[in-house]
Amino acid sequence: MQTVQPKELAAAPRRRRAGQDPAKRRQILEGAYRVFLAQGFDAASMNDITREAGVSKGTIYVYFDNKLDLFEALIEDQRQAYAVGLAELLSPDVAPAEALRAYGMAALRLSTRRDVVRAQRTVMAMSERLPDLGRRFYQAGPGHTRAVLARYLEQADLPPGPASRDPSLAAQLFIDMCVGASSRERLYGKDEDGIGDVAAKRIVAMAVEMLLGRAERRA
Repeated sequence: MQTVQPKELAAAPRRRRAGQDPAKRRQILEGAYRVFLAQGFDAASMNDITREAGVSKGTIYVYFDNKLDLFEALIEDQRQAYAVGLAELLSPDVAPAEALRAYGMAALRLSTRRDVVRAQRTVMAMSERLPDLGRRFYQAGPGHTRAVLARYLEQADLPPGPASRDPSLAAQLFIDMCVGASSRERLYGKDEDGIGDVAAKRIVAMAVEMLLGRAERRA
């Protein structure tokens, strides 16, 4: 017997909405962001979002089909903001070791931010019944971050080694080394205060050294 999802969870194709005012759309997204962080997806209602955003419910539906459509728009909005900031650190005009250290530190700080951790928890709670949402969240966030780094490694002037032989796998392993343990500790509530600067720099420095190998140690 097929399970019928509530209308706000229906995985229907997204269509272009009538709202064309970027400032109004931004106002709605910022209000929704605060509500989702405070209450989670299931507890949040469109009434809560209208109050927080300071708009009418009719105005919200001009821009978004339902609560899920709004949540997905937030994911994409955050991805674009994060992707631009991270990609700018991978400049071809900077030595690879320096660029990777800056990228690793930014990725570590981003993944352990309180709001990002709470968003991850929300998506994880929803992924059992909405696996497509979980996949889109991964592709928009961690998957995109990995792809950006892989392209950089493919084009950068790197010493012979694993990073030059398999940029995609090297990107995945580098991000895991920089982010993995600290992000999981935050995700499961072990480290509510976040990682300190000294510890973060040690993690990233070792990840860069392991990625670039002996050439980095001689630098």
